[in-house]
Amino acid sequence: MNNTQCDKYVLPDGRELSIYFFAHASLMFQWGDTYIYVDPLMQYFDRSVTLPKADIILITHSHDDHYDRTAVDMLKKDRTVIISNKQTVQMYGSGEALDNYRTTQHCGITVKAFAAYNTTQGRDVFHPLGRDNGYLLTADGMRIYISGDTETVDESPEIDGCDILFLAVNQPYTMTIQQAKYFVDRIQPKIFYPYHTTDTDMRLLEKEFANHKSKTIIHSMQ
Repeated sequence: MNNTQCDKYVLPDGRELSIYFFAHASLMFQWGDTYIYVDPLMQYFDRSVTLPKADIILITHSHDDHYDRTAVDMLKKDRTVIISNKQTVQMYGSGEALDNYRTTQHCGITVKAFAAYNTTQGRDVFHPLGRDNGYLLTADGMRIYISGDTETVDESPEIDGCDILFLAVNQPYTMTIQQAKYFVDRIQPKIFYPYHTTDTDMRLLEKEFANHKSKTIIHSMQ
């Protein structure tokens, strides 16, 4: 898709997983023949490119840097499944509201919502406990965790040792570099992607993870 950054992996069954990095928190997974968008925003798309329609759209929460009604309308087709928290589903007027720690399954992919929230005193106004979602995607022997806007990652065994971990690293709204380092150390994913890195010192982040046992891949996700 023109200049959109893309990483490719081979799934255990031999099919391909492609991850497209648009900007900020907007991602697309081509999981075999299934297209999954995460927090799609029109402003991050190349208007000269026709994007594939979505099979699944995941929205972490209703903030305008994560939820864009126009983008959802453009990407959906008759059988598109839209999954988000209750607040966003109510705002959009349709979709599947997934509470924290609830699970659903579509297109052979299991989606489990996890809590995404601020823990630092005074910052809980940004993302209060129990409202927003992170997501764990599981299928074909692959586990991918997308944190959403959070300072914490649930330390569930379901996440530990996951194949791919996305953490939002952008204080005061999400994690500090030090918090991200703690959770990557704790979870030990095979691959770590920092994203939503708007105000993060990327040189410091690169230095902190330069020799980490988890492979760290940094794309421009300002």
